[in-house]
Amino acid sequence: MSLIKSISGIRGTIGGKPGDNLTPVDIVKFTAAYGKWLKEKQQGNKVVLGRDGRMSSSIVSQLAINTLLPMGIDVVDAGLSTTPTVEMAVVWEKADGGIILTASHNPKEWNALKLLNNKGEFISAEDGQYILEIAAKEDFLFNTVDTLGKYASNNTFIEQHINAILNYQWVDAKIIAEKNFTVVVDAINSTGAISVPQLLKKLGVKNIIVINENITGDFAHNPEPLAEHLTQLSKAVVDNKADLGIAIDPDVDRLCFVNETGELFGEEYTLVAIADYILSQKKGATVSNLSSTRALKDVSEKHGCDYYASAVGEVNVVKKMKELNAVIGGEGNGGIIVPDFHYGRDALIGIGLFLTALAQHGGSISAFKKQFPQYEMLKSKIELGNNSIDIKSLLGKMALEFIDYPLNREDGLKIDFPDGWVHLRSSNTEPIMRIYAEGGTKEIANALVSKIILLLGV
Repeated sequence: MSLIKSISGIRGTIGGKPGDNLTPVDIVKFTAAYGKWLKEKQQGNKVVLGRDGRMSSSIVSQLAINTLLPMGIDVVDAGLSTTPTVEMAVVWEKADGGIILTASHNPKEWNALKLLNNKGEFISAEDGQYILEIAAKEDFLFNTVDTLGKYASNNTFIEQHINAILNYQWVDAKIIAEKNFTVVVDAINSTGAISVPQLLKKLGVKNIIVINENITGDFAHNPEPLAEHLTQLSKAVVDNKADLGIAIDPDVDRLCFVNETGELFGEEYTLVAIADYILSQKKGATVSNLSSTRALKDVSEKHGCDYYASAVGEVNVVKKMKELNAVIGGEGNGGIIVPDFHYGRDALIGIGLFLTALAQHGGSISAFKKQFPQYEMLKSKIELGNNSIDIKSLLGKMALEFIDYPLNREDGLKIDFPDGWVHLRSSNTEPIMRIYAEGGTKEIANALVSKIILLLGV
């Protein structure tokens, strides 16, 4: 498996040969390259570093910390944490950058370095490319013994994060507590086991059942929060007669819900529901990526607001949100970005906002969903293997095939049909080509994907 270097970080599988996988040599090299960039670009020497609960994250953390310190860079070690918590901690600590050690939704053999700037946001594509060039040349220096960095640990950041959510103006803990929800949480053997139950308790939720709560990193199931991976959560919701279930990914930046019937609310609809609530409080533009549901556009227009689409990737969504001064945005994979809270996908603020909206609605979570435009999405993929498939050529072929339809080439190829759409693109995080399709029914979405795969001929 080759290392994957993208706007989503440096990620790969643990073990193997340097340069082919994420080995200790690669971890040191890319951390040192980031350290050089930090000192040049940010003109500072303080980094906040946190990790998810993966089996390898403790080792990767030690390697990264002990690479930064010899470069004269101070490290504030957040320990077991979440991606959004570390992003916020960079600002609280007035640090010059941050590193989150997590491969997000990837299986347990993966890990990654996600790199932040001094605003607690992912570095730009340009800065990422510069860091890769430094790493390739191994163009970095280590300090003498008299100018080593200083190490400090801080395990209060999750608590600070939760307190900030409680103080956010559109989160209403009182109304949530009054509803006396029973909630099942799938913590997927990572740091959601620390953060989500703690948040729910502060929101006044007394009846909390946590499954997969031991932070072992040996994930009980594939950690991507999709329907086929959440059968245990769905069963637990029904068995416990709970009002809803909550699923997050290992670094707690993606969020989805399970209805009281055990059916998924739909990760696409996490953003739709929260956006509908936010727009009922204040007006403004909304943003999601090209692979996200049309329902957000529909909800935005219902409130008299404009909707815009960006390329896939949190950094791209954030960039467009800033350009438009959007009031809410995110990605259809359950990633919520609340800009006046912080510019990062954050499952924890998403839980606070969703439960507030659900409590105000007053009905079941199933009834809550029925108020939104209903679409069905199908997510498929093609394994690229040794990367011998010419993606650019395939997308060019598809563009010619559907030249008479509206096309968007900003990120791969999106084709808009009267009854739905298809989006084809290379993944930022895995050696695959993603194929997303949406229509008013599952049959329409399935037909669109089948047609595209047949035409691709791979």
